[in-house]
Amino acid sequence: MKTYIFSSLFFILTLVTTNHMTAQDVTNGKNNYVVLTKKVAQLQPIILTAEALKAEECDAFGDFQVIICGKEIGDITDPEKINTFIEKAEKAGVQLVACGFSLNKFKVDKTKVPSKMTTVENGILYNFQLQKKGYKSLSL
Repeated sequence: MKTYIFSSLFFILTLVTTNHMTAQDVTNGKNNYVVLTKKVAQLQPIILTAEALKAEECDAFGDFQVIICGKEIGDITDPEKINTFIEKAEKAGVQLVACGFSLNKFKVDKTKVPSKMTTVENGILYNFQLQKKGYKSLSL
C-alpha cells in the first residue's frame, strides 16, 4: 500500500514538474506578444505599445508579432498605407504577419504583399498556436 501511494505521488510530481519546465522552455523567460488586428491603421498604436513594452521590460522583452486579417487585408498591398508601418515595425522589432486565409477570401494578389511581411496559411490558427507557446494575445 505504501509503495502504491509513494509511486502515485512520485508520478504526479513528475507530471507537474515536467509541465512547468515545458512552459519555461517555450518562453525562455521572455515576454512574447501577439496581436490580431483587422485594420492597418491600428498598427500605429500597436507599434507604439511594442516600443513601450520593450523599453519597460528590457531583456525580458521577447517576440512581438502582429497578424493582419479580415476584409481590409488588401490595404497591406498599398505602399502608401503600409510602408511607413513596415519601417516602424522593423525598428521596434515587431514582425508583421498576413493571414493567407483572408488574402484568399478577399482575392488579394499575394505577389503584392510586401516581402518584409510573413504570410501564414490561417492567421487565427497561428494566433492560437502562439498562445499555446505562452504568447500573451490581444485581438482588436
